[in-house]
Amino acid sequence: MDLRTVQKPLKDKYRSDPNSSVISIVAKGSQTDTPISCSVDIGRAIYQAEAHSGVGGAGTGACSGDLLLGALAACAQITGQMVATAMGVPVEKFEVTVEGDLDLRGTLGIAKDVPVGFTNLKVNFEVVAPDATPEQITALKEKTEQYCVVMQTLLTPPAIEVAWS
Repeated sequence: MDLRTVQKPLKDKYRSDPNSSVISIVAKGSQTDTPISCSVDIGRAIYQAEAHSGVGGAGTGACSGDLLLGALAACAQITGQMVATAMGVPVEKFEVTVEGDLDLRGTLGIAKDVPVGFTNLKVNFEVVAPDATPEQITALKEKTEQYCVVMQTLLTPPAIEVAWS
């Protein structure tokens, strides 16, 4: 795939009309027949989610933590693949694994000194590129981390507006 050819008209458009590069992505959660599950509509697909088994869910579906880690893994994976392709880095294998640690006592409200949410995220990149130079690998690492939207969002969280109606 010639990624530069695919992206050139987009980059040209965004340079000439910066407002055209601003997008909004929407995800909508909807209730199901049980309080431990929901559906999440992202406009192109609907996913089923449920509470983690550690807080009462069945453990058969993705929990919100799985979805967050999955979003980070997908973003890092696709970003890395695109960066390697655009830079012409010869990669045999590019694989991302994301792990997160959290203490469910915070989520369940049974320990006020325990934070709610992940306290540690680990992103592991496994790259097999025997024909790449050390400089190419360094550039691949730097650019992948720099342009991974989900990673950068987590590293520098945006303001979150909350509204109830």
